[in-house]
Amino acid sequence: MKVEKTKLDGVLLISPPTSHSDFRGSYVEIYNRKAYEEAGITTDFVQDDVSVSYRHVLRGIHGDDRTTKLCWCSLGRIHHVVLNCNPKHPQYLQWQSFLLSDETRQQVLIPPRFGNSFLVLSEVAAFSYKQSTYYEGAGKQFTYRWNDPAIDIYWQIPNPILSERDAKAPLL
Repeated sequence: MKVEKTKLDGVLLISPPTSHSDFRGSYVEIYNRKAYEEAGITTDFVQDDVSVSYRHVLRGIHGDDRTTKLCWCSLGRIHHVVLNCNPKHPQYLQWQSFLLSDETRQQVLIPPRFGNSFLVLSEVAAFSYKQSTYYEGAGKQFTYRWNDPAIDIYWQIPNPILSERDAKAPLL
């Protein structure tokens, strides 16, 4: 298992403990509590979720003040963006993007007070994640506008498919 720090404090890029491919297909061990604890990741995850979306769907930027997430793309390819949403942190509004796919199998560990978003690059993609808290609804989360000029995230396409929530998120 390989764990790398990213340019955002507290955000980690992880290559899972076991990954194997051969002529039959592939196998990946997504999570092993003992291996993660040995790597210093001791988060108690309580809920697993999967979001399936089609090409050019953009979901997010969402987050909250208490949830840690372990995210990966279990099918397809996504442009994944993590945004520091903590106004008291020196890296406030700084972001980093990752290309996550079922081929790279990399994961991103996202601490509380960071926004999470992704754009689907393949025909279909499954975005999977573990959470340290139970989901309480969109009303308990913050939402940032995907194309806010104050953040200036590069999204690869100008007109993604958005939910009403994401399309109407306020600008900073």
